[in-house]
Amino acid sequence: MSILEEISANLQKGRAKAVKELVQTALNEGIPAGSILEDGLLFGMGIIGEKFKNNEVYVPDVLVAARAMNTGTEILKPYLAQSGIKSTGKVILGTVKGDLHDIGKNLVRMMMEGKGLEVIDLGVDVPAEKFVEKAAEENADIIACSALLTTTMTEMKNVVDEVKASDISGKVKIMIGGAPVTDAFCKTIQADYYTADAATAAEVAASICKQ
Repeated sequence: MSILEEISANLQKGRAKAVKELVQTALNEGIPAGSILEDGLLFGMGIIGEKFKNNEVYVPDVLVAARAMNTGTEILKPYLAQSGIKSTGKVILGTVKGDLHDIGKNLVRMMMEGKGLEVIDLGVDVPAEKFVEKAAEENADIIACSALLTTTMTEMKNVVDEVKASDISGKVKIMIGGAPVTDAFCKTIQADYYTADAATAAEVAASICKQ
């Protein structure tokens, strides 16, 4: 097993300490930081994402794998910056105004980071203006909104309207998700994408940023 395969395997088991040591060893052996990120960390997280989508692993497994990935990326950050490797895209993420749920949102963030995207997490109870303001400031590719209550879902329409009325109209895609949200609702409020789970959200976001 190559060292990159070992990194991937240990990440999938959530062994943060082993991942940290292996990443350092790989760097010492002269393996480029970009390869360690792509073929070790992101590859392992991709497998976890697939398994999560197929109900082969569950939320706690994703959390420990994401923690292991973060441990590895912390070591790689300075090397990646030196070699000028940038994230594949930028996402502004948050739970909409009036809604304080964050487990689903946090899972989406981990999955998106697992695809190499830079995620700016605004937290919970985020007003529509804040999404738009931050997306403009950060020159983001995507605004991703989460809601877990039928009463706060309507707030997503305010985000769509706010984007349309702003300078970033047409420059940023709006993704929505959460337990009560449906594709039909997405079409009604004219958001760009609806995804049913965190792993799919990450895949869709990655494909938007590649375009």
